[in-house]
Amino acid sequence: MHPGEIFGLVGESGCGKTTLGRCILGLIDYEGDIIIDGLRQDKRRRRELARKVQAVFQDPVGSLNPAKRIGWLMEEPLKIHRLGTKQERIQKVDAMLRMVGLDPSYKTRKVQELSGGQKQRVCIGCALMLDPKLIIADEAVSSMDVSVAAQILNLFQDLHQRLGLALMFISHNLNVVYYLCDRIAVMYRGQIVELGTAEDIYSAPAHPYTRTLLEAIPEISREIVQDSFAAYEEAHQEPVFLAQLPVATMPGCRFAGRCRWKHGGCENSTQELINIAPAGETPHLVRCQGQGALLFNGGLFR
Repeated sequence: MHPGEIFGLVGESGCGKTTLGRCILGLIDYEGDIIIDGLRQDKRRRRELARKVQAVFQDPVGSLNPAKRIGWLMEEPLKIHRLGTKQERIQKVDAMLRMVGLDPSYKTRKVQELSGGQKQRVCIGCALMLDPKLIIADEAVSSMDVSVAAQILNLFQDLHQRLGLALMFISHNLNVVYYLCDRIAVMYRGQIVELGTAEDIYSAPAHPYTRTLLEAIPEISREIVQDSFAAYEEAHQEPVFLAQLPVATMPGCRFAGRCRWKHGGCENSTQELINIAPAGETPHLVRCQGQGALLFNGGLFR
Protein backbone atom coordinates (compact mmCIF):
# COMPACT_ATOMS: atom_id res chain seq x y z
CA MET A 1 0.00 0.00 0.00
CA HIS A 2 1.07 3.57 -0.69
CA PRO A 3 0.81 6.40 1.87
CA GLY A 4 -2.56 8.12 1.62
CA GLU A 5 -4.04 5.42 -0.62
CA ILE A 6 -7.49 3.83 -0.36
CA PHE A 7 -6.79 0.15 -1.01
CA GLY A 8 -9.61 -2.36 -1.50
CA LEU A 9 -9.43 -6.05 -0.56
CA VAL A 10 -12.22 -8.23 -1.95
CA GLY A 11 -13.08 -11.90 -2.15
CA GLU A 12 -15.68 -14.43 -1.05
CA SER A 13 -16.33 -15.31 2.58
CA GLY A 14 -13.55 -17.41 4.09
CA CYS A 15 -10.83 -16.36 1.62
CA GLY A 16 -8.70 -14.70 4.31
CA LYS A 17 -9.55 -10.99 4.08
CA THR A 18 -10.28 -10.49 7.78
CA THR A 19 -7.39 -12.76 8.76
CA LEU A 20 -5.00 -10.56 6.79
CA GLY A 21 -6.41 -7.44 8.43
CA ARG A 22 -5.99 -8.94 11.91
CA CYS A 23 -2.41 -9.92 11.08
CA ILE A 24 -1.62 -6.32 10.10
CA LEU A 25 -3.16 -5.15 13.37
CA GLY A 26 -1.04 -7.68 15.31
CA LEU A 27 -4.11 -9.40 16.75
CA ILE A 28 -3.19 -12.93 15.64
CA ASP A 29 0.05 -14.81 14.98
CA TYR A 30 1.26 -15.30 11.42
CA GLU A 31 4.23 -16.45 9.36
CA GLY A 32 6.21 -14.00 7.25
CA ASP A 33 6.93 -10.29 7.57
CA ILE A 34 4.65 -7.26 7.75
CA ILE A 35 6.35 -3.87 7.37
CA ILE A 36 4.44 -0.77 8.52
CA ASP A 37 5.97 2.65 7.86
CA GLY A 38 9.43 1.09 7.76
CA LEU A 39 8.97 -0.93 10.97
CA ARG A 40 8.67 -4.70 11.12
CA GLN A 41 5.51 -5.82 12.92
CA ASP A 42 6.31 -7.76 16.11
CA LYS A 43 5.06 -7.97 19.68
CA ARG A 44 7.82 -5.71 21.05
CA ARG A 45 6.62 -2.85 18.84
CA ARG A 46 2.91 -3.44 19.31
CA ARG A 47 2.34 -0.30 21.40
CA GLU A 48 4.29 1.85 18.95
CA LEU A 49 2.55 0.37 15.91
CA ALA A 50 -0.87 0.77 17.55
CA ARG A 51 -0.46 4.52 17.08
CA LYS A 52 0.18 3.99 13.37
CA VAL A 53 -2.54 1.42 12.60
CA GLN A 54 -6.11 1.37 13.91
CA ALA A 55 -9.24 -0.56 12.96
CA VAL A 56 -12.93 -0.02 12.26
CA PHE A 57 -14.79 -3.32 12.53
CA GLN A 58 -18.02 -4.57 11.01
CA ASP A 59 -20.19 -4.49 14.14
CA PRO A 60 -20.09 -1.13 15.95
CA VAL A 61 -22.17 -2.52 18.82
CA GLY A 62 -19.55 -5.16 19.58
CA SER A 63 -16.78 -2.57 19.34
CA LEU A 64 -18.15 -0.20 21.99
CA ASN A 65 -18.47 -0.82 25.74
CA PRO A 66 -22.20 -0.29 26.52
CA ALA A 67 -21.40 0.59 30.16
CA LYS A 68 -19.40 3.70 29.22
CA ARG A 69 -20.34 7.04 27.76
CA ILE A 70 -19.14 8.14 24.32
CA GLY A 71 -16.72 10.73 25.69
CA TRP A 72 -15.03 8.13 27.90
CA LEU A 73 -14.72 5.69 24.99
CA MET A 74 -13.15 8.25 22.68
CA GLU A 75 -10.78 9.56 25.33
CA GLU A 76 -9.58 6.07 26.29
CA PRO A 77 -6.93 5.69 23.52
CA LEU A 78 -5.33 8.97 24.60
CA LYS A 79 -5.29 7.89 28.25
CA ILE A 80 -3.76 4.50 27.42
CA HIS A 81 -0.94 6.16 25.47
CA ARG A 82 -0.60 8.97 28.04
CA LEU A 83 -1.21 11.74 25.54
CA GLY A 84 -2.20 15.25 26.62
CA THR A 85 -3.73 16.69 29.75
CA LYS A 86 -7.33 16.05 30.75
CA GLN A 87 -8.46 19.34 29.21
CA GLU A 88 -6.53 18.68 25.99
CA ARG A 89 -8.06 15.23 25.71
CA ILE A 90 -11.59 16.62 26.15
CA GLN A 91 -10.91 19.23 23.49
CA LYS A 92 -9.70 16.56 21.08
CA VAL A 93 -12.81 14.44 21.76
CA ASP A 94 -15.02 17.44 20.93
CA ALA A 95 -13.05 18.15 17.73
CA MET A 96 -13.19 14.51 16.66
CA LEU A 97 -16.94 14.28 17.21
CA ARG A 98 -17.37 17.26 14.90
CA MET A 99 -15.03 15.70 12.35
CA VAL A 100 -17.09 12.48 12.12
CA GLY A 101 -20.37 14.38 11.74
CA LEU A 102 -21.61 14.47 15.35
CA ASP A 103 -21.54 17.28 17.91
CA PRO A 104 -19.81 17.50 21.32
CA SER A 105 -23.07 16.82 23.17
CA TYR A 106 -22.78 13.17 22.12
CA LYS A 107 -19.93 12.61 24.57
CA THR A 108 -22.43 12.42 27.45
CA ARG A 109 -24.56 9.76 25.74
CA LYS A 110 -24.35 6.00 26.11
CA VAL A 111 -23.97 3.54 23.25
CA GLN A 112 -27.57 2.31 23.36
CA GLU A 113 -28.84 5.85 22.74
CA LEU A 114 -27.22 5.98 19.28
CA SER A 115 -28.34 4.64 15.91
CA GLY A 116 -26.22 2.16 13.96
CA GLY A 117 -24.71 4.85 11.76
CA GLN A 118 -23.93 7.07 14.75
CA LYS A 119 -22.24 4.16 16.53
CA GLN A 120 -20.04 3.54 13.51
CA ARG A 121 -19.13 7.23 13.39
CA VAL A 122 -18.03 6.95 17.03
CA CYS A 123 -15.94 3.87 16.14
CA ILE A 124 -14.28 5.83 13.32
CA GLY A 125 -13.62 8.70 15.72
CA CYS A 126 -12.07 6.33 18.29
CA ALA A 127 -9.81 4.90 15.58
CA LEU A 128 -8.64 8.39 14.60
CA MET A 129 -7.87 9.66 18.11
CA LEU A 130 -4.22 8.54 17.90
CA ASP A 131 -3.71 10.15 14.46
CA PRO A 132 -2.88 6.83 12.75
CA LYS A 133 -1.38 6.56 9.28
CA LEU A 134 -3.45 3.51 8.33
CA ILE A 135 -7.04 2.46 9.08
CA ILE A 136 -8.16 -1.14 8.52
CA ALA A 137 -11.90 -0.96 7.76
CA ASP A 138 -13.25 -4.52 7.86
CA GLU A 139 -16.73 -4.70 6.29
CA ALA A 140 -17.40 -1.34 7.94
CA VAL A 141 -20.71 -0.72 6.13
CA SER A 142 -22.03 -4.25 5.50
CA SER A 143 -24.38 -4.25 8.51
CA MET A 144 -26.08 -0.95 7.55
CA ASP A 145 -28.91 -0.06 5.22
CA VAL A 146 -28.03 1.56 1.92
CA SER A 147 -28.55 5.21 2.85
CA VAL A 148 -26.55 5.00 6.08
CA ALA A 149 -23.79 3.01 4.36
CA ALA A 150 -23.52 5.73 1.71
CA GLN A 151 -23.09 8.37 4.42
CA ILE A 152 -20.29 6.36 6.08
CA LEU A 153 -18.54 5.86 2.72
CA ASN A 154 -18.69 9.59 2.07
CA LEU A 155 -17.27 10.17 5.55
CA PHE A 156 -14.35 7.86 4.78
CA GLN A 157 -13.67 9.78 1.56
CA ASP A 158 -13.84 13.12 3.36
CA LEU A 159 -11.47 11.95 6.12
CA HIS A 160 -9.09 10.53 3.53
CA GLN A 161 -8.93 13.88 1.74
CA ARG A 162 -8.68 16.01 4.89
CA LEU A 163 -6.20 13.88 6.83
CA GLY A 164 -4.31 12.16 3.99
CA LEU A 165 -4.57 8.85 5.77
CA ALA A 166 -4.29 5.45 4.11
CA LEU A 167 -7.30 3.15 4.26
CA MET A 168 -7.50 -0.59 3.69
CA PHE A 169 -11.15 -1.25 2.91
CA ILE A 170 -12.09 -4.93 3.26
CA SER A 171 -15.40 -5.87 1.68
CA HIS A 172 -17.31 -8.44 -0.35
CA ASN A 173 -19.28 -5.69 -2.10
CA LEU A 174 -17.46 -4.95 -5.34
CA ASN A 175 -19.62 -1.93 -6.19
CA VAL A 176 -18.66 -0.26 -2.90
CA VAL A 177 -14.96 -1.02 -3.41
CA TYR A 178 -15.02 0.30 -6.98
CA TYR A 179 -16.66 3.53 -5.79
CA LEU A 180 -14.23 4.14 -2.93
CA CYS A 181 -10.82 2.64 -3.74
CA ASP A 182 -7.78 3.63 -5.80
CA ARG A 183 -6.44 0.10 -6.19
CA ILE A 184 -8.05 -3.29 -5.57
CA ALA A 185 -6.62 -6.68 -4.60
CA VAL A 186 -8.73 -9.78 -5.25
CA MET A 187 -8.15 -12.64 -2.79
CA TYR A 188 -8.98 -16.30 -3.27
CA ARG A 189 -8.23 -19.07 -0.74
CA GLY A 190 -5.54 -17.09 1.06
CA GLN A 191 -3.78 -15.72 -2.03
CA ILE A 192 -3.90 -12.43 -3.91
CA VAL A 193 -4.89 -13.54 -7.41
CA GLU A 194 -5.16 -10.09 -9.01
CA LEU A 195 -4.11 -6.56 -8.07
CA GLY A 196 -4.50 -3.37 -10.05
CA THR A 197 -6.25 -0.03 -10.28
CA ALA A 198 -10.00 -0.06 -9.67
CA GLU A 199 -10.57 0.79 -13.34
CA ASP A 200 -8.35 -2.05 -14.57
CA ILE A 201 -9.99 -4.60 -12.29
CA TYR A 202 -13.47 -3.64 -13.50
CA SER A 203 -12.90 -2.88 -17.16
CA ALA A 204 -10.18 -5.47 -17.89
CA PRO A 205 -10.35 -8.34 -15.34
CA ALA A 206 -7.45 -10.69 -16.10
CA HIS A 207 -8.04 -13.56 -13.65
CA PRO A 208 -10.95 -15.98 -14.19
CA TYR A 209 -11.95 -15.65 -10.53
CA THR A 210 -12.17 -11.85 -10.81
CA ARG A 211 -14.36 -12.24 -13.84
CA THR A 212 -16.59 -14.66 -11.92
CA LEU A 213 -16.99 -12.17 -9.08
CA LEU A 214 -17.92 -9.40 -11.50
CA GLU A 215 -20.47 -11.62 -13.25
CA ALA A 216 -22.34 -11.81 -9.94
CA ILE A 217 -23.11 -8.08 -10.26
CA PRO A 218 -25.88 -7.71 -12.87
CA GLU A 219 -24.92 -4.26 -14.18
CA ILE A 220 -21.21 -5.14 -14.30
CA SER A 221 -22.02 -8.42 -16.03
CA ARG A 222 -24.06 -6.69 -18.72
CA GLU A 223 -21.92 -3.65 -19.39
CA ILE A 224 -18.37 -4.85 -18.97
CA VAL A 225 -17.66 -8.51 -18.37
CA GLN A 226 -19.98 -10.20 -20.84
CA ASP A 227 -19.07 -7.79 -23.61
CA SER A 228 -15.35 -8.30 -23.09
CA PHE A 229 -15.77 -12.07 -23.28
CA ALA A 230 -18.27 -12.12 -26.13
CA ALA A 231 -15.89 -13.71 -28.64
CA TYR A 232 -14.89 -16.42 -26.21
CA GLU A 233 -18.48 -17.19 -25.28
CA GLU A 234 -19.39 -17.72 -28.93
CA ALA A 235 -16.78 -20.45 -29.20
CA HIS A 236 -17.43 -22.00 -25.77
CA GLN A 237 -21.11 -22.28 -24.90
CA GLU A 238 -20.64 -23.08 -21.24
CA PRO A 239 -22.85 -21.75 -18.42
CA VAL A 240 -21.37 -19.52 -15.74
CA PHE A 241 -21.35 -21.41 -12.44
CA LEU A 242 -19.12 -22.10 -9.45
CA ALA A 243 -18.32 -25.76 -8.93
CA GLN A 244 -17.88 -27.27 -5.46
CA LEU A 245 -14.61 -26.21 -3.83
CA PRO A 246 -12.00 -28.97 -3.64
CA VAL A 247 -11.32 -30.07 -0.08
CA ALA A 248 -7.51 -30.08 -0.31
CA THR A 249 -5.35 -27.23 -1.53
CA MET A 250 -3.91 -28.12 -4.91
CA PRO A 251 -0.19 -27.67 -5.65
CA GLY A 252 -0.91 -25.40 -8.60
CA CYS A 253 -3.60 -22.78 -9.16
CA ARG A 254 -6.07 -22.76 -6.28
CA PHE A 255 -8.89 -21.77 -8.62
CA ALA A 256 -8.27 -24.56 -11.13
CA GLY A 257 -11.02 -26.74 -9.68
CA ARG A 258 -13.60 -24.05 -10.54
CA CYS A 259 -12.04 -22.57 -13.69
CA ARG A 260 -13.53 -23.25 -17.11
CA TRP A 261 -10.41 -21.98 -18.90
CA LYS A 262 -7.86 -24.19 -17.16
CA HIS A 263 -5.40 -26.36 -19.06
CA GLY A 264 -3.25 -29.30 -18.06
CA GLY A 265 -0.52 -27.29 -16.37
CA CYS A 266 -2.79 -25.20 -14.15
CA GLU A 267 -3.31 -27.86 -11.48
CA ASN A 268 0.36 -28.74 -11.20
CA SER A 269 2.47 -25.66 -11.91
CA THR A 270 3.02 -22.93 -9.32
CA GLN A 271 1.25 -19.72 -10.27
CA GLU A 272 3.17 -16.51 -9.53
CA LEU A 273 1.95 -12.93 -9.75
CA ILE A 274 2.97 -11.44 -13.11
CA ASN A 275 2.62 -7.86 -14.35
CA ILE A 276 0.54 -7.64 -17.53
CA ALA A 277 0.33 -3.85 -17.71
CA PRO A 278 2.15 -2.07 -20.55
CA ALA A 279 5.51 -0.56 -19.68
CA GLY A 280 5.25 2.70 -17.79
CA GLU A 281 1.68 2.13 -16.58
CA THR A 282 0.48 1.26 -13.06
CA PRO A 283 1.23 -2.45 -12.47
CA HIS A 284 -1.63 -4.88 -13.05
CA LEU A 285 -0.68 -8.14 -11.36
CA VAL A 286 -2.40 -11.45 -12.00
CA ARG A 287 -1.73 -14.96 -10.69
CA CYS A 288 -2.69 -16.80 -13.88
CA GLN A 289 -0.45 -18.18 -16.59
CA GLY A 290 -3.30 -20.17 -18.13
CA GLN A 291 -6.13 -19.33 -20.49
CA GLY A 292 -7.21 -16.27 -18.53
CA ALA A 293 -3.91 -14.47 -19.00
CA LEU A 294 -3.73 -15.63 -22.62
CA LEU A 295 -7.14 -14.11 -23.31
CA PHE A 296 -6.04 -10.85 -21.75
CA ASN A 297 -2.73 -10.65 -23.56
CA GLY A 298 -4.46 -11.54 -26.81
CA GLY A 299 -6.58 -8.43 -26.54
CA LEU A 300 -9.98 -10.03 -25.88
CA PHE A 301 -10.39 -8.25 -22.54
CA ARG A 302 -9.72 -4.90 -24.17
